[in-house]
Amino acid sequence: MKTSQERILTTHVGSLPRSKAVTDTVFAQEKGEEVDDAAAIIRAAVDDVVARQVAAGIDIVSDGEMSKISYATYIKDRISGFDGDSERQPPSDLEEFPKFLQRQAQSGGTPTYRRPCCVGDIKVKDMGPVAEDIDNMRRAMDAHPPVEGFMNAASPGVIALFQPNRHYDTHEAYLNALADAMSAEYRAIVDAGLILQLDSPDLGLGRHMLFKGRPDSDYVEQAGLHVAALNRALDGIPKDRVRLHVCWGNYEGPHHHDAPMELVLPIALGANIGALLFESSNPRHAHEWQAFADADLPDDLVLIPGVLDSTTNFVEHPKLVAERICRFADIVGRERVIAGTDCGFSTFAGFGAVDEDIVYAKLSSMVEGAKLASDRLWGTA
Repeated sequence: MKTSQERILTTHVGSLPRSKAVTDTVFAQEKGEEVDDAAAIIRAAVDDVVARQVAAGIDIVSDGEMSKISYATYIKDRISGFDGDSERQPPSDLEEFPKFLQRQAQSGGTPTYRRPCCVGDIKVKDMGPVAEDIDNMRRAMDAHPPVEGFMNAASPGVIALFQPNRHYDTHEAYLNALADAMSAEYRAIVDAGLILQLDSPDLGLGRHMLFKGRPDSDYVEQAGLHVAALNRALDGIPKDRVRLHVCWGNYEGPHHHDAPMELVLPIALGANIGALLFESSNPRHAHEWQAFADADLPDDLVLIPGVLDSTTNFVEHPKLVAERICRFADIVGRERVIAGTDCGFSTFAGFGAVDEDIVYAKLSSMVEGAKLASDRLWGTA
């Protein structure tokens, strides 16, 4: 995992707006329909999204998750054991505001697509899709060289969060089966020379979805199982090739039931990772830099705080971005901070609160803010 001794690097969480052609393609495939030139459509989209990131000045880029309808349910095409659909369970904060929840649903804020259940043994089914993703990404990086590339993959815990178990005797057995199956995808990404980013909102969002009305101790115990399964899947993979994203759900809402970072951070620190991405810009979590200042952090952990909110069309001022970066640099040192975003900008294909062009304006502002922070931190201003 590349860091810098000279300046603050920039990255983001992963998903970026998809074109109509891409969105139509992935939704048609979701319905089992054949799409002419589907592979070419996705390949061209990856080339374009990497080129746009590099042009905006982003150092560590992704494929924008062009081939995936969402960051967690895509796995049903890659590992066996999933079928049918599952009941939607809204987060507890939205349940307290039913009129707002209804408005979100009617506006497309809660997209509809299949979330299957686990109904059989979890096994690797098809490594072809990840190989195709890797090939598309490597081709795009060759054409538009960044500092480094990363690729998203779902953690065992987030798969379990959204695709409930109807087969295994225990939740732990389900998690371990997921870990063993997903490890092949994780290794393929790392072996291709890409940084593996594991998306694990179950460690944050899971608190107000799976454990509504239950004590923190239940959540902490269960989240510990999720981290243990994650480490099982990562066995043998160097931690400096892995970064972990935790969040509380990438949606505009009250978020007043979000577990505090003081509770989430110790759990996340149990993962065998080299970097941690987390929300630190939105109004519910911007104050939680203090949790990092108070924590006993590993000496080699890289922090990738969100310095851009991913749910509003405000373009953050570069000076505000620089302030946010410097706050974390004061905690762990300038060489261990990379500027990032709170969450992805298109968590589900075709859905995103932020206009596509504004997404890249925000990313450009982050790059400018990182330059201001670098000048301040390295004394060149």
